[in-house]
Amino acid sequence: MRSMNIDAYLKRISYSGSLEPAADTLRDLQLAHLLTVPFENLSIHSGEPIVLEENALFGKIVERRRGGFCYEANGLFAGLLRALGFDVAMLGAGVANSQGEFGPNFDHMTLMVTLSDRWLVDVGFGDSFLEPLLLDSRAEQVQGTRRFKIVDDHDHLILLRRNLDADWEPQYRFTLQTYSFADYEEMCQFHQTSPDSHFTKGRICSRATADGRVSLSEMRLITTSGPEQRRDERTLKDRDEYDRVLRDEFGIVMNVDKR
Repeated sequence: MRSMNIDAYLKRISYSGSLEPAADTLRDLQLAHLLTVPFENLSIHSGEPIVLEENALFGKIVERRRGGFCYEANGLFAGLLRALGFDVAMLGAGVANSQGEFGPNFDHMTLMVTLSDRWLVDVGFGDSFLEPLLLDSRAEQVQGTRRFKIVDDHDHLILLRRNLDADWEPQYRFTLQTYSFADYEEMCQFHQTSPDSHFTKGRICSRATADGRVSLSEMRLITTSGPEQRRDERTLKDRDEYDRVLRDEFGIVMNVDKR
């Protein structure tokens, strides 16, 4: 494995701040990543294999200016953090469904960064927390109109989220056991191929913006913005418009299936 080109990665995420392994740097790096690197599953729908190896991920996300889903985005971000001197570990998680039931371990990759405090770090869960969360705090952690909380559940920790006055909803549960890329391979393959995976059911490309989010879900362009997170949605008229939106909103140019 070649050493990571830190300068190229930082340019990719438009980051020019401090590189000191500190909490402020960690927060700024996560936010910069979420504002520039889309959460997307386009490889799954274009016959492009997903390779869980740092050089391959660097080529896709940094050099070809793509995004990825959790194993890719968090896997590569972990490599950047290590190269900058952070103590970072990959964790396995099970994602909650709409009934609050959790999927299997390795359904999701999240990260733990240890400084003077331990932080939950995630650039691969789509519309979630923008800044790292204190891992050992059980208090509410407020980010804009959202509140997050980490609670104990026997041998697991559960990440909860609520918006404004809504009820708490589980996001995922995890342990502090650390893993390597090889441990995620089976679930990564499942999410690429199984009809039971939500990633095979439709294309998604989504990223955070300065005041909300922009998402392309098949032919629907969805934006949320402002303090009240106003939602606007429109249907694109054809695949040429899809390609233009993909390029203009996410910086991605690829051969999209025209069927």
